[in-house]
Amino acid sequence: FFVSLLFCRLIFGTLYPAYYSYKAVKSKDIKEYVKWMMYWIIFALFTTAETFTDIFLCWFPFYYELKIAFVAWLLSPYTKGSSLLYRKFVHPTLSSKEKEIDDCLVQAKDRSYDALVHFGKRGLNVAATAAVMAASKGQGALSERLRSFSMQDLSTIRGDSSSTVPPSVTVRTSSKQSQPKTSRSASEGTGSSGKR
Repeated sequence: FFVSLLFCRLIFGTLYPAYYSYKAVKSKDIKEYVKWMMYWIIFALFTTAETFTDIFLCWFPFYYELKIAFVAWLLSPYTKGSSLLYRKFVHPTLSSKEKEIDDCLVQAKDRSYDALVHFGKRGLNVAATAAVMAASKGQGALSERLRSFSMQDLSTIRGDSSSTVPPSVTVRTSSKQSQPKTSRSASEGTGSSGKR
């Protein structure tokens, strides 16, 4: 039931007036154009009020049915509800408060622009800091990885070891590394045999 009410409101409260607003703009009929503009102003105020009344008055019996009836009253060419509300209440109120509303809108626009620039700068600073931190961590990880390579690992990464690193260097380093071990083991063997 609730879904059917929402569907009715969507069709009759939004799509039907939107189509006739389109026709009024297309035909350039000023009378129809003004009529539908009054409807949309009233409907916007109704939708705004409805946001709050739905929270507090949804328990009221026939609340949703009353909203549908109100939209039908706004649309009806016999009652001309939107025109009546606009001419009696909305137009006089907006006319008397127009200067204050315009000033508030200009101030809100300036404040929102300043806030947008402020938060935009902060967002860029955070993003730049995160990028620098990620790059430095990535570079640190790369340097740690490079430190873990031996000379032979580096020569194989570069490609052909014979073209980049002369074989004699590789042999010398390997013979230097093995010599102390051999001499240590020989001296340990001699020392241990001397002790025996």
